[in-house]
Amino acid sequence: MSGKKILVIDDEKPIRDMLDRAFSRAGYVVQTADSAESALDAMETNPCWVLFVDLNLPGMSGVEFCKRIRNEYPMAILVAFTGQATLFELTDCRNAGFEDYFTKPAELSELLAAAEHAFGKLERWTKRQRA
Repeated sequence: MSGKKILVIDDEKPIRDMLDRAFSRAGYVVQTADSAESALDAMETNPCWVLFVDLNLPGMSGVEFCKRIRNEYPMAILVAFTGQATLFELTDCRNAGFEDYFTKPAELSELLAAAEHAFGKLERWTKRQRA
């Protein structure tokens, strides 16, 4: 788990670009993908351990993507974000394994705090694993 890499998955380019800039300015290395399928390809070649995932993606949904990532990369931390939140969707997100959930438009400071928290958790897990 070297480096603080984030994968942002959203089918809306302006959102991908905005999050890329925000996370990059905060010192993270950022990859972006416009679909779950392209994100899976990116994970195979260059895994990231913190992922920000739009729930409403073309093709595979964000929830289905999360389930797959949890199975293949159990240490990954996934954060959901969506334009339309429902209680049913929140339950699906928790069941799929998302660590956190934001509605658009989310405050960048909250997303940055979520990233910081995720990397702190990964660091603690890594230290415990070595002990």
